[in-house]
Amino acid sequence: MLLFTGLPLFLMELSLGQYGAAGPITVWKCCPLLKGIGIGMLLVASLVSLYYNVIIAWTFYYLGMSFQSPLPWSCDAPQNAHLCQNASLGNSSRFSASEAFWNERVLGVTHSSGLSDPGPVKWQLAICLLLAWIVIFLCMLKGIRSSGKVVYFTATFPYLVIVVLIIRGATLEGSIDGVRFYLSSDWSRLQSAQVWNDAASQIFYSLGIGFGGLLSMASYNKFDNNVIRDTLVIAIGNCCTSFFAGFAIFSILGHMAWKKQVPVGMVADSGPGLAFVAYPEALALLPGSAFWSILFFLMLFTLGVDTLFGNMEGITTAVMDEFPSLRDWRRKVIFLGALCFTFYLLGLLLITEGGIYWFTLIDAYSTSFGLIIIVLFMCLGVAFFYGVNQFCRDIVDMICRCPPWCSKVLLYFKACWVCFTPCLLLFILFYIFLEMYHTTLHYGSYVYPRWGKALGICMSVLSCLQIPLWAAVALFKESGTLTDVSKTVRKGNSHSNPVKWRCGLPNP
Repeated sequence: MLLFTGLPLFLMELSLGQYGAAGPITVWKCCPLLKGIGIGMLLVASLVSLYYNVIIAWTFYYLGMSFQSPLPWSCDAPQNAHLCQNASLGNSSRFSASEAFWNERVLGVTHSSGLSDPGPVKWQLAICLLLAWIVIFLCMLKGIRSSGKVVYFTATFPYLVIVVLIIRGATLEGSIDGVRFYLSSDWSRLQSAQVWNDAASQIFYSLGIGFGGLLSMASYNKFDNNVIRDTLVIAIGNCCTSFFAGFAIFSILGHMAWKKQVPVGMVADSGPGLAFVAYPEALALLPGSAFWSILFFLMLFTLGVDTLFGNMEGITTAVMDEFPSLRDWRRKVIFLGALCFTFYLLGLLLITEGGIYWFTLIDAYSTSFGLIIIVLFMCLGVAFFYGVNQFCRDIVDMICRCPPWCSKVLLYFKACWVCFTPCLLLFILFYIFLEMYHTTLHYGSYVYPRWGKALGICMSVLSCLQIPLWAAVALFKESGTLTDVSKTVRKGNSHSNPVKWRCGLPNP
């Protein structure tokens, strides 16, 4: 999935943004029929930003709770004594200490019956969510050129924490069992389409494909920046980082399994369950647990801010490109403040007692088939409407002294854009629709009602519906046939003569 969807689509987004020097909506002036792709990206990024900052709010809450000893989700905490005593005596309890803290104190989900019963807002989380949006507002207010300097810390600090956690994990009893579980393979699972779908989801989320953030970030690049080099370094480095981070997680989970005398598979979890239940419980077993907990949640916070800043940059760049008057300082402050406050108010639903049910619903459908359809049309639009040969020439134009290997690599990307990538995306799309019909959405033991699932499907449909809608608008505005409209004059970079400028010649 990295080789045939991740790398080609990553390069496509970077190249579009850098060559057009515009955000995810304005960049489609090169082909007005496809403007709906940018609008769809905007909607997907908005839905993701809405619930992603809730994760940062949870992280804030856990970070604050980490400044006490014993940790409130550990067995040493007085309120958890009965839970841990029952477990040690072999009596089954509904929750472990960390699960009880997560479900009862953080979420309050035990007081909600489902989607239709959200209950009151958790005021502690409301404060944490407000702080999270204030941080994002300040980052966006300074702009990408100033906030980019902050990323030097937020992007490198997690590496330091991962190395420290790996070293600490390697010294623990049972850590080798966790690493062995992490590296063990069951090749028969490759016969399952779910595995391929999960791999695609990991690549899309990890690289940020289809959210508009990459397009916006790339629009700030110099025109002659080597996008092929950036694509290879960032995408491969990203996946290597994910693989490397796995050792920090599973070495400590191995120790947790050793202490509980259970297989590693029984303590491993995914999603919020890993970050806020399994791993905190494992950290609580370590000497000096408060220090390790602070370090871990500080790392999660920096990762979350980086991710959300990229998403929000895509949204703001897209809107400001369409309405340039918003770039005025006073109007920008008002616009960003209103945008963040609106997201905060909408996010309050997700931090009610039943908020986790809404969180899971948006998480499941905001980046479902809608995102795949948007990316599929982006790939087909550039390859066949704009022209894959013209697109490759644009990339070569941006790289003044293109080394020989660049031309060879472009042949590989060209084959992917025309054939391999669309075919794989269609396969993923087919599987998603198949699974959607046969499986039910659930959180724990709660099974979502049909109206809840229908609401989730509507979210996905809303984002991909923008493509035919704005294509129809473009056809209505332009005279002539579909072919005439698709041949709208291509608009390049904002430089008056980019080819001369990139080669170091005088720029008129």
